[in-house]
Amino acid sequence: MSSIEILKEEVLKAQRDGDIASLYVLEQRAHETFDEDTLGAFYANILDLALERLTDTLESHRAMDMDEVQDFATLRALYEYAIENYSAGKISDASALFEVLSGLSNSKEFSNALKIHHLASAEDISLDDFIDNIADLDATTEAGTFYISSFSANEVQKLLENSQIDGE
Repeated sequence: MSSIEILKEEVLKAQRDGDIASLYVLEQRAHETFDEDTLGAFYANILDLALERLTDTLESHRAMDMDEVQDFATLRALYEYAIENYSAGKISDASALFEVLSGLSNSKEFSNALKIHHLASAEDISLDDFIDNIADLDATTEAGTFYISSFSANEVQKLLENSQIDGE
């Protein structure tokens, strides 16, 4: 069996098992092996599994646990999908996803960070402006999070003040 066939088998098994975390473990090999169309399908499968887990989580009225590998991988996939929407200029879609994600996890750090994402996108701030003016990518890199987790305190304060003005 060739290496591409072995990888496809591993991907199919992870998909059948609903194992998003294993798909992320296979991600680098997928990038090295698959063509663009197959890679697109690979990520579409991750998103489909994440959306299924999101539905199950919402229906069971539970919070996702960042210490549980499948919940962690699901949050990562949904966050990446929200950022993809944000990057594509679908700011209202991204904003809605950020709002849902901010209430989905048991991690206060993740929830608070996603609330800032939501506030920025709700204010129609582009992803580029968010990254350039609000996000602190160096501190995020140091924190080692898969999501933008550090921000300019002054810019966050402005966002909070604007949201309070708009909410009155």
